[in-house]
Amino acid sequence: MHYIDLNEKKQHGTEDFPVEYYYVDSKHPQYYMPYHWHMEYEIIHIRKGSFTISLDQKEITTHEGDVLFIHDGVLHGGTPMDCIYECFVFDLNALKKVNNACQAILRKITRHELYVFEHIKCGVCPSINTIITALFETIQKKSSAYELATYGYLFLLFSSIFSEHLYLEPDHQTPRNYRRILQLKNVLELIESSYARELSLEELSKAAGMSPKYFCRFFHEMTHRTPIDYLNHYRVECASHLLQNTDLPLFDVADAVGFHDLSYFIKTFKKYKGVTPKKYGQTT
Repeated sequence: MHYIDLNEKKQHGTEDFPVEYYYVDSKHPQYYMPYHWHMEYEIIHIRKGSFTISLDQKEITTHEGDVLFIHDGVLHGGTPMDCIYECFVFDLNALKKVNNACQAILRKITRHELYVFEHIKCGVCPSINTIITALFETIQKKSSAYELATYGYLFLLFSSIFSEHLYLEPDHQTPRNYRRILQLKNVLELIESSYARELSLEELSKAAGMSPKYFCRFFHEMTHRTPIDYLNHYRVECASHLLQNTDLPLFDVADAVGFHDLSYFIKTFKKYKGVTPKKYGQTT
């Protein structure tokens, strides 16, 4: 069982309509967004509270009404704070196929010739907020012919992005920056595939091709967590998913996510969730 695929290979939506909507509040199993990436584009709208998110190596704090635009392949994850947010994941290449006249414009984004602003603050461009609100309401309600309206709002959104010049010429990252992101992805993929067994600091650092001492500093710089803190948090989120969706005994849940000492599991779970696993399972 994987709590979330760090490299999301699953198709979002369907072959004919490759879009997917997520409404996320504190009860959602993926409320705390672990680091992951996918080749689709994503729009995140903050409905309440604030959300601190990392995009590759950049940390951004967003607030109610703000919009995030996440490009393909960008490593992202974050921590919500009394937050409700919604996500819209879509295949921009599919959108290009809908209308040939728009291909040349949208190709500038898919070829990374232009980068849409990652963070559009509420009120900076009222037309964007209006379109985003209508887009998310449409995909959430799924009324008759909502697919047409969804594509219509997406075209309107990109039209506004270009007319308001909400994009940048590419900021060329150095090969070193790309290498650091790839090194982190290697470690995260190891955690995803092996969190249920013992994972030593030496093994994690080896996945990044670093010494343990340098790796700890590197990992904290990239994620703002220590490697063991991140691993334990990931395991707790996996346990939360099992507690919500299975009837496994507590010991089996702990063992399935890599905690082989029940008392340590209970202590660690309460540290991150504020309640014991037993109480969490009773309230979800």
